[in-house]
Amino acid sequence: LVGIGRICGIWCVFIASDATVKGGTIYPIGVKKQLRAQEIAMENRLLSVHLVDSGGAFLPLQSELFPDKLHGGRIFYNQAIMSAMGIPQVAVVCGSCVAGGAYIPTMAEESVIIDKIGTLFLAGPPLVKAATGEDVSPEDLGGARLHSQVSGCSDHFAPSEEEAYVCIRNVVSTLNCHPVPEEDREPDSPLYSPEELLGLAPLDYSCTLPVKLILSRLVDGSRFQEFKATYGTTLVTGFGHVEGHLVGIVANNGELAHHAALKGSHFVQLCGQRGIPILFLQNTAPQPAGPANISQAEAHSNRLKAQASMMAAVACAAVPKITIVIGGCFGSDSYVMCGRSFSPNFLFLWPNARVALVDSRHFLTVPPAGGCTGEELELKQLKAKLEEESSAFYSSSRLWDDGIILPQDTRKV
Repeated sequence: LVGIGRICGIWCVFIASDATVKGGTIYPIGVKKQLRAQEIAMENRLLSVHLVDSGGAFLPLQSELFPDKLHGGRIFYNQAIMSAMGIPQVAVVCGSCVAGGAYIPTMAEESVIIDKIGTLFLAGPPLVKAATGEDVSPEDLGGARLHSQVSGCSDHFAPSEEEAYVCIRNVVSTLNCHPVPEEDREPDSPLYSPEELLGLAPLDYSCTLPVKLILSRLVDGSRFQEFKATYGTTLVTGFGHVEGHLVGIVANNGELAHHAALKGSHFVQLCGQRGIPILFLQNTAPQPAGPANISQAEAHSNRLKAQASMMAAVACAAVPKITIVIGGCFGSDSYVMCGRSFSPNFLFLWPNARVALVDSRHFLTVPPAGGCTGEELELKQLKAKLEEESSAFYSSSRLWDDGIILPQDTRKV
């Protein structure tokens, strides 16, 4: 379980094992999730709080979570790097911590272990029995009193879970981390209710929704200072406030053509120079058909060059970037609009979002060779597969993004 919250007013990343599922053992997708949480903590310099109750790696899948660079060992590497960066990490041993799970609290700045509940060892009693024939209890092998009084692996002893969480709050209060100052004034609400975003979420990706309808329900007071309003109108760029924070907004409003990409490149560079965070609203149109004549080929080439320029601007902009896929996310346009491969600080999807290299409806325009029924059937199966794999829920379940949010909650997120 991973989330972001506050302790004593200080924003923290929480990483918790759930022993009710496979004994809290780590699966490949769990490693990926924990590495993403650490990446968020490093990018945003957030304190990490580990609630550890883990049986270590799930051994039947060890080849998928142990040997490679971004597998389980990277978690401990990141802990060392974060410590060197001055990003505090604290841990509560609230269950059995075996094998790799035992390194997390021992590498944290401070850790708390709970009496009669928390245990910490590289190999548990069954392995000790198999290796030496000796019977030993979990408490004697790696219990709270042993690690608090003898080994020193734990810094604080807690008689109960409640006292452990009070203790970790006290630890956080002594880390000399300062809460982010809150805005003194309440931000203006949009003139139009954010609840209306539910009805505006696009479902037909062949035509694009005028994105200003979305913006008027997102920005404070529905105030939006547009940049180059009459140039490259298929991309909307400008400045606004969201919950009191100034952001630059880049939003799809149709096909990302030559002039639109040039405008986007210019605007992203401006935000980078001014240190203004950028919010990308992705609703990319399906890729147009290939050029049919020389003039179309020339326009196509110009479009590619302009998009490459915008890609470079997005990649090099040293400001926080948040991407929200409000509709379609198709093809190379998703790179230009700061998709996952361009490392936005956060990437969220609306439930209606579609993420795919190509729109599955394009398959309907591919004529079967010789009217072969077998090929038609294969095409239908491929289309159904792509429909399933491009859904927001398929994407989010594989951690290709940071979660699905409801349209009306976009301002809060």
